[in-house]
Amino acid sequence: MIARLRARRRRLRAEPEIDVTAFMNLMVVLVPFLLLSAVFSHLAVMELHLPESEQARPADPPRLRLELTVRRTGLLLADAATGPIARFPRRDEGYDYGALAAKLAEIKARFPEAREITLLLEPEIAYQTLVDVMDTVRLGPEGGGGLLFPDVALGEAPPEGAP
Repeated sequence: MIARLRARRRRLRAEPEIDVTAFMNLMVVLVPFLLLSAVFSHLAVMELHLPESEQARPADPPRLRLELTVRRTGLLLADAATGPIARFPRRDEGYDYGALAAKLAEIKARFPEAREITLLLEPEIAYQTLVDVMDTVRLGPEGGGGLLFPDVALGEAPPEGAP
């Protein structure tokens, strides 16, 4: 009789087992979600330079808005307001970055306050070509021409023959 009472007391004193299955299931779902969202938030950071509002400022005199269209057939340097400035057809050995840099240096001498240029590329243009063009418009001939147009924006070239 005493032994049964002791066994019953031991049974009552035994602590209940904690079930952590639900918590572990939550962690299995939550940890990958947090890791993936951290990567996406890193990729979502993009620095944009939005155009200023037209209503916020009085009408300014027309300013230079350089656009350089990079096509497989060559380069087209233009002012968005006035039209084409120069064409540089692609040669057998590649694009004529020297002539482009010389023309950009000439434009920079006429408009020393200008800092912006927009590069419009066809989708099939190689990444190395983009890098070479960016170096040319930013740094001039062979990187030694001084700072030309350091604020570079990128865009997709309109179809050839479009207005």
